[in-house]
Amino acid sequence: MTELEKALRAARDKGRKLLVPYVTGGLGPHWIEALMAMAAAGADAVEIGIPFSDPVMDGPTIQEASARALEIGATPPEILTALERSAVGVPLVAMTYYNIVFRGGHRRFAHSLAAAGVGGAIIPDVPLEELDDWAPAAAAAGVATVLLAAPVTPDDRLAELCRRTEGFIYGVNVMGVTGARPSVAGSSAMLAKRLKAVTDKPVLMGFGVSTPEQAVELSTEADGVIVASALMRILLDGGSPEQVGDVVGAMRTALDRG
Repeated sequence: MTELEKALRAARDKGRKLLVPYVTGGLGPHWIEALMAMAAAGADAVEIGIPFSDPVMDGPTIQEASARALEIGATPPEILTALERSAVGVPLVAMTYYNIVFRGGHRRFAHSLAAAGVGGAIIPDVPLEELDDWAPAAAAAGVATVLLAAPVTPDDRLAELCRRTEGFIYGVNVMGVTGARPSVAGSSAMLAKRLKAVTDKPVLMGFGVSTPEQAVELSTEADGVIVASALMRILLDGGSPEQVGDVVGAMRTALDRG
């Protein structure tokens, strides 16, 4: 069992609903401060986006955040160096695309994540059938490979995804790209139930979580939620790390109250 999974299991098994916010690495001079604010506000882990020029799984907000970070000059080594110098205090999970991994080299990239204190990786454009180059290199470095499951995933494939995923299973609330939405899709609860029926690994739901009420609703069947676009919108619109921390704190309070 990976260190990421141990940490999330320990929190879940104490009756805590898990909250994993996201920040785009390199998004302005204060992104590390935003990361620290998220951790201080009660995040159980934080997802770090390593920006790529063609983020096919991401909607307008994360695309804009990635583009702005790249325009500023953000690079994977600079992002990981900044993380290595930061004592965040919660597990970190990188989210990026396979081009970044391939260019860096599987072993080298995995070890660079581990050296920066990153314990997990989400690479959404690497399907289950093509994990054999990346997953062993990640495992050797102590980096969990987190897989995604969608509402239309067949039962047999869902079970295999849950078997192969490490750290947690990422349940996708809706078919489509990331982005804040006004309501929770009805398919989300069904997917969470299906995932919980075939795995004891933590089940986290993402894509479209933007309010404390949505976080609570989605966590009824799941172990917790991932929140991204709603937070990045604040930073893109000139908001401060403290404002991001306040939103994460409000979600933490709502989840604790149930």
